[in-house]
Amino acid sequence: MNLPRYLLLPLALSAFTPFAWASADECQFNLSQPVLDYGLMNRAIRPDSAPERKLGERQLSLSLSCSQPTDMSVFYRAMAATAERFHFAERGSYQVRVHDAVLDGQPVEIGLIAGVGQPPAVTASNLIWRPAHGVVPVQGGAPLHGRTFSAQIELTAWVQEQGMQVRDAVTWETTGVFDAVTAGRTREATLRARFAPAACEPGLSNGGVVAFGTLSKNDLSPDKSTRLPPRSLNLRVGCDAPTSFALIMHDNRSGSATVDSDIHYGLGKDNRNNNIGLYSLNVDPASTSADGLGRLHLIDSTTGGMAWSTAGSVSVPISKSRYLGFTDNLGMAGPALIQNLSTTVTVEAVIAPTNSLDLSSAIDLDGAGTIEIIYL
Repeated sequence: MNLPRYLLLPLALSAFTPFAWASADECQFNLSQPVLDYGLMNRAIRPDSAPERKLGERQLSLSLSCSQPTDMSVFYRAMAATAERFHFAERGSYQVRVHDAVLDGQPVEIGLIAGVGQPPAVTASNLIWRPAHGVVPVQGGAPLHGRTFSAQIELTAWVQEQGMQVRDAVTWETTGVFDAVTAGRTREATLRARFAPAACEPGLSNGGVVAFGTLSKNDLSPDKSTRLPPRSLNLRVGCDAPTSFALIMHDNRSGSATVDSDIHYGLGKDNRNNNIGLYSLNVDPASTSADGLGRLHLIDSTTGGMAWSTAGSVSVPISKSRYLGFTDNLGMAGPALIQNLSTTVTVEAVIAPTNSLDLSSAIDLDGAGTIEIIYL
């Protein structure tokens, strides 16, 4: 009697299966540390001027245990960055290295494979786990089956130097999947790194207070604006590492300036809600010094730091929206890396005509502003 062909086909396949598959309930797959944290980084941690910075190494171990001898190949699934590295956020990468493999209690070498059941392309006791590849225990160049398999994993992460130039604190996270294919088990590993801008602390002489003294009505013009004698303050900026930064100004008396412009700030209002006047803060590059740099020049940006003006040697006011930076380069390359800066800020105040003010009682000049450091 002839048997139907569909009854013979599974018998032939089972007799020639090149590797054993285990059901998921027969195997256990574990990672010792599913979250790998590289800590907090900022520009103060700057060992050299290399184009990328090493964030460090993190270790974990993986273990695969099955009740029956099984193909122990494990794949790592994550986005590739290069032939030997994986993608870590926008400007980072990491490398996975596997070593110290043990199969059923015996040390073994590791083979790098492109697919389940394929011969190893590379065999070593310590090797880089390439993207789109798996690892398998081997002996004499041949893959081995077993019940228990373990290996140590080292993950080294890098970030491009541009990735350190953050304006606000950010956290990078990326996830890869360890896939024990024939065992039907997977485990996720998350890499995390946090970045913060280098801390810069500004300071103004005299506590930032500018005093114009007592003025009488006779000192002011009834029908024209009166410009007061300028006053100067010393501005110092100290950072915990060389940092590229710019300055902007916030008007704490917004709406009280007699002229609405990007470089003028209000002096408050009188008893009848009239605007008293305005003032500006001007920086002179001739009075500016920083670190061991030579002569400094001023540059500004109206595009939030995307593009910069040609460096100049004339005094420039601090603006509400236009970034003001410092450089020792006469080109348009943007602000220099500066750790300690000293400059003179000249305050120029203008009082409105007295016939537009309520002089029935004393008027206090009540200007107030905040200089902000923008990290670039």
